[in-house]
Amino acid sequence: MRRINVPPPVLQAAAWSQRLWWRVAKPATFGVKAFLTLPDGRFLVVRHAYGDTARWGLPGGGYKPVREMPKQAAAREMWEELRIAMDAAEFTVLDRAQTAAEGKRDTVTIVTAPAPTAHFHLASEIAEARWIRSLDELGGAPVSRWLKAALALTGR
Repeated sequence: MRRINVPPPVLQAAAWSQRLWWRVAKPATFGVKAFLTLPDGRFLVVRHAYGDTARWGLPGGGYKPVREMPKQAAAREMWEELRIAMDAAEFTVLDRAQTAAEGKRDTVTIVTAPAPTAHFHLASEIAEARWIRSLDELGGAPVSRWLKAALALTGR
């Protein structure tokens, strides 16, 4: 699959337009967030190049249940966003939650898996990614509710 690098200002404009559409149409959407870990205890956090660019969260994205399941979506998203090749079978579902926080009816599945490597290559939609041991390493920066949930669900 060919990788397209979209400039961050275009991603920001698209994200704003999408959020506006969600508030009007209130569509049902599905998303997946992946909590990747390394044997030394570190976990992966990302900042997206669109939306709230200061907020640290988990890699992941949307999917359509008629085409793929959450674990398959997680494997696809790890490849698209970070160039980390993973098999869907490596993921375990931690939780599934419904939210209307962004004006849409969203079902988010949080999955976890051991990362096959600490190396990654950022797609244009990811501004930054880091392996960390504690949220303290982010210096008080805002973090997503999904990252907080994954940490609580894994006892960290």
